[in-house]
Amino acid sequence: MRKNCSVGGQAVIEGVMMRGSKGLAIAVRCEDGNIVVKKEDTLPISKRYKILSVPIIRGFASLIDSLVEGIKSLNYSASFFEEEEEETSFEKLFKRIFKDKSNDVTMGFSLIISLALSVGIFFIFPTFVANVFKGFISNNRSIILNIIEGVIRVMIFITYIYLVGKLKDIHRVFQYHGAEHKTVFCYENEQELTPENARKFKRFHPRCGTNFLFLVMIISIILFSFTGWNSLLERIISRVLLLPIISGITYELIRWMGKSDSTFAKILAYPGLALQKLTTQEPDDAQLEVAIAALEAAEGIEKSVVNLEG
Repeated sequence: MRKNCSVGGQAVIEGVMMRGSKGLAIAVRCEDGNIVVKKEDTLPISKRYKILSVPIIRGFASLIDSLVEGIKSLNYSASFFEEEEEETSFEKLFKRIFKDKSNDVTMGFSLIISLALSVGIFFIFPTFVANVFKGFISNNRSIILNIIEGVIRVMIFITYIYLVGKLKDIHRVFQYHGAEHKTVFCYENEQELTPENARKFKRFHPRCGTNFLFLVMIISIILFSFTGWNSLLERIISRVLLLPIISGITYELIRWMGKSDSTFAKILAYPGLALQKLTTQEPDDAQLEVAIAALEAAEGIEKSVVNLEG
């Protein structure tokens, strides 16, 4: 019987971000070997605003919140490994205009660009490609074209993950991703948080973002089938407008799958778990130590880290 908790996070550069009952924590292994942990008492957006805790709505709100915190966490971890360079004229002008808000503006641009690229590559581009098959299909054209579009979307997603995983730096991030999952499993099974204990657990977790993204694509095939196959502009608009609903439904499914041991839940989780063979790698003990430090801070457990930033 596993402990019922919702702690989770993401891998960052040489570290792990965890979100737990006591806030958000980022643990980073610095070049000198020390682990630095930054702790924030920030609660998930669905707990800060009552309206955003409503099922389905909380899914889309949590997605945007996770993207924002994810970008902030990545930027924080990257700051430990940046080389000092002289500011360009553009950077100086940017800071002069936005002053102390320059970091927030940069993060806002990053979020908008990330969302635009994701929607463009994984939702709009597949509908362009699927349109090529329009002239070859007569009966039940709408349903078949939407299925073809969905298959293309999944193929693009898997190919993207596979190619990105071949990059050396990303391979390290995927190892920390595995460390995050093993540590969460160790905590859920109420074992002492040590690298030795965490090492014994699998690196595939049903609440992983990989599962979320894969289920988003499967659910989108179902919902898009009801929209027909009209003009390109109408298809693009319908896909963008349905994204909040799709992400909301997927969020509720992921929450249920994380708590259920039923056969149906295992069947739904299987494709996403299989994909985690690409998005996670086996971590070493040093990486597990970092994930443990992040989880301990996020859950308010006695710290075992060298430096703590508040």
